[in-house]
Amino acid sequence: MMNKLFYQFLVILAVGTSAFGADLFVHAQTADDLKIKISAKTDEIKKLEQEIKQYQGDLVVLGAKKKTLANSIAELNFLRKKLDTDIRITQAKVDASDLKIRQLGSQISYKEGEIDMRHAALKEALWSIYERDAYSLPQIALSNESFSGLWDDIQTLDQFSGSIKENIDILKGLKADLQNKKTDKEGEKKRGLTLKSELNDRKKIAEQARKEQATLLVETSNQESTYKKILNQKIALKDAFEKELQDYETTLKFILDPSSIPPRGMKVFASPLDSILITQQFGKTSVSGRLYASGSHNGTDFRATTGTRVMAMGAGVVDGVGDTDVTCRGASFGKWVFIRYNNGLASTYGHLSLISAQKGDIVSAGTVVGYSGNSGYSTGPHLHVSVYADRGVTVKSLPSKTCDGRMYTMPIAAINAYLDPMDYL
Repeated sequence: MMNKLFYQFLVILAVGTSAFGADLFVHAQTADDLKIKISAKTDEIKKLEQEIKQYQGDLVVLGAKKKTLANSIAELNFLRKKLDTDIRITQAKVDASDLKIRQLGSQISYKEGEIDMRHAALKEALWSIYERDAYSLPQIALSNESFSGLWDDIQTLDQFSGSIKENIDILKGLKADLQNKKTDKEGEKKRGLTLKSELNDRKKIAEQARKEQATLLVETSNQESTYKKILNQKIALKDAFEKELQDYETTLKFILDPSSIPPRGMKVFASPLDSILITQQFGKTSVSGRLYASGSHNGTDFRATTGTRVMAMGAGVVDGVGDTDVTCRGASFGKWVFIRYNNGLASTYGHLSLISAQKGDIVSAGTVVGYSGNSGYSTGPHLHVSVYADRGVTVKSLPSKTCDGRMYTMPIAAINAYLDPMDYL
């Protein structure tokens, strides 16, 4: 009887595997097709990344040249090409993510089918054992023609039990693998949504760059002399606004409690950019005297071509966003994001091309809050980062004499609340 049960179990398992064979063939074809497509997208992304590097290098070279109308137009042309490539590479990443989701879906479907097949086989086997257990050992012994037959049944029972245990272990492994695949799929879905949001942002940045180029040509009438005049007016406006702001911030009273912020030199911040290169240090430097009305730089500048992702440096909350260009074009931060962190520090990101965060957003290190740019007063695309003692800074709206009394809104801090970002990065 036991031989019969054992072989019945093997037949059930074999039949299930055979029935599953057609699905296995389809799954293999789908898996191979998706693998080829994912590989092609990966190659496309690598090729586009090389193009991006070339455009970034060209933009750096142009940015170092003297500010002339011709150089500015050339820079905007390269920027447009770079931004269009940003869109293409982000679209390729979206496509690759969609393919990976399909691939994981196919793998999940296959795993579920295999689990169902083995589960059905085990169900039949366990039912057979249940039926066997209805007989006592004497009954099983008497049903055999000889004791050798009984011995054969006992040996078969060992094989039978071992085969069931083996398949239970396989089922456990399959279920664990299935859960991992489902977790991977959910993670890929979230990544896909993030990429689609980024793609939409990049399209906005590219459209904005095209408008800026058109505006430059209209404002200058394609005349170098007009361009120089506009440039000088922007410098004068920036200097006057800086002086006005510094005079106000000097009047603010703030006593810095060292225990309320991390010790200087404690690296509590993650990088705001994927790649860091400092172009202007904090405080008094060899060039700050001629670049800033106060003679001191209140933040750190990092090289970043327009459209570079800007990320939160730690856990905290976005306490304000804005655009000083709306009321006083070319005088200050332009598009900015202000974050209060959970460690007693706060920061402002300035000169952004696009803000992707909103006031009240809870962020962590690596959360994208915007994209670098050239808004406000900026001699070229970069990221400006100001860091403060949290208690000494607030977002305020004030009228500006420099800007004909119009109200501007931005983070404003007592002079002694400004800190060197590199002490914490």
